[in-house]
This record gives sequence, C-alpha cells and structure tokens, in this order.
Amino acid sequence: MDGSLVRYRSVVMDNARWDGFGFRDDDIVISTPAKCGTTWTQMICALLIFQTTDLPRALDQLSPWLDMLTLKIEDVRSLLDAQEHRRFIKTHTPLDGLPWDERVTYITVGRDPRDVGVSWDNHMSNLDIGAFIAQRHEAVGLDDLAELMPDGLPTFPEELIDRFWQWVDTPDTGVGSLVGTLHHLDTFWQRRDEPNVVLLHYDDLKADLEGQMRLLAGRLGTEVAEDRWPVLAEAATFESMRDRAEKAAPNASAPIWHDTKRFFNRGTSGQWRDLLDAEGLRRYEERAQTLVSPELYGWVHR
Repeated sequence: MDGSLVRYRSVVMDNARWDGFGFRDDDIVISTPAKCGTTWTQMICALLIFQTTDLPRALDQLSPWLDMLTLKIEDVRSLLDAQEHRRFIKTHTPLDGLPWDERVTYITVGRDPRDVGVSWDNHMSNLDIGAFIAQRHEAVGLDDLAELMPDGLPTFPEELIDRFWQWVDTPDTGVGSLVGTLHHLDTFWQRRDEPNVVLLHYDDLKADLEGQMRLLAGRLGTEVAEDRWPVLAEAATFESMRDRAEKAAPNASAPIWHDTKRFFNRGTSGQWRDLLDAEGLRRYEERAQTLVSPELYGWVHR
C-alpha cells in the first residue's frame, strides 16, 4: 500500500483494496462517513448520470463499495472495468486513505453526528451478523478475525442512551464512532478548496433536494434538461428510495439485513432531541468540540 496513505482496516473494510486501482478521467468517488447520506448520494449520482428513474441495475451494482470485504476484490474490479457509463464508486475510507487523482471528483456528506449516532444504532440492530460473516468468509476468509477482534464480537448495552454514549466515547476511528465520523469529515474539510472536492450537507439535501442536485450536477459538469429535474428529484427522495429498497439499499444484491426496507428507517434530522437532555447535550458538546476545529464543528452541527 502507498506509504503516504493512512491504512484503514476493519472486519468490514480494508482500503488496501484501492492499491493499483486505475482511475478514469471522469470517475466519481463517494467517500462518506457511515449514516451520513451515502446511499442518498449514490442515488443522486445515478440519476444525474443515467437521467432516468429506470436504472439499469441495482444501485450496489452500479456503484459498488470497493473496499468492503464481502466481495472478492477481483470481482469488484471486473465489475468496474466493464462499466461503460461514468463510474461512481462508494467508500467509507477518509480522504487521507484514498489515492488522489486530479481527474476524479471526491464527494463527502456531513450530517449532525448526534443523528448519525442514532441512525447507526438502527443500522447495527438491522444487520444480520450471520449473513455478513458468511459473505466475508466466502470473499476473503476469516483467518484475520482473531487479529481484528481479539476480544471477540463487540457487545452493546441494552439501553439506547448507553449505546449512544458507547458510540460517542469510543476512541476507535472506524466507521461506527463519533471520532471516526468527525475525522472523516475533517480530511475533506482540510481540502475543501480543491476544485475536485465536494462537501454536501445532509440538512441541505433535506431542505432543497433539487437545488442541491443542481449544484452537484454543476460540479460534475453534467447537463440535465430542465423538464427532467422534477422527475429526477422526486426519485431521489427518501420515500421513493424506501419504496425501491430492494434495488436501492446497499448490499441489496446479496442482503445482509434482517429487513432491507428498514435500512431506510427515518431519514430525518433532530432525532437526537428525543434522546439527550440538557446534561447529555453538554456532555456531547464537550466531547465533540475536542475532536475538530470550531469551523468544522459549526458547519456539521449547523
């Protein structure tokens, strides 16, 4: 692996799978923290690229997660090599762990981390661990699990509030933590002035989806006929994606969920308000403010 890149490796993903990947001139890399609108952004890109709501394949086939360890890397690369449309590749690797190419557009999405923590809890309770392990075994084996999980499978408290604080307080920079979420966004924040780096915000997408889609189309150099915008924007709504969960959800082609439709659980902002009282909010703020600059803190918690 390129020594200039940070290594991100877990039971779920390994960014070493990017080694030797050949970019094309107009590739798009969607690199987001977990539960920040990854699938939403993939769908928006698909709609902008194909400009139809009748997508040719399931979203996880059009936009595969290259570093996820449930597929053989040669199969993922073969899939991408065969694509003739503009490629848009999913990853949860921060920008400092990805190969840099000025021809590529790198997109991230910020979301209030308090909502991320609540959404992560639903994500984990909906994950079928047995199905995930079986797919990982088939793709890359399980010989490294003892190294990656020396204490065995993680355990979680019974109460939601305790699971939330576990997510907040863990020092792990992986996808399932406050530290990991803010670190990921910080790698983009530090390069936000690069012409090929795009930062979107979940709340902006909620407030003005068509406007944000137009903005992204401009950054991607994509032209869309004016009469297509209402149709494409409607297809990118949370409700529309949930109705098509069997084709829109990640890993829909080889499900690892107890309920694929539940992947699109609520899609709202401010869920944390039902969880945190004044003391809890103070505790959260003291923790989060130590992890990033005041400017990034303000942007993501707007």
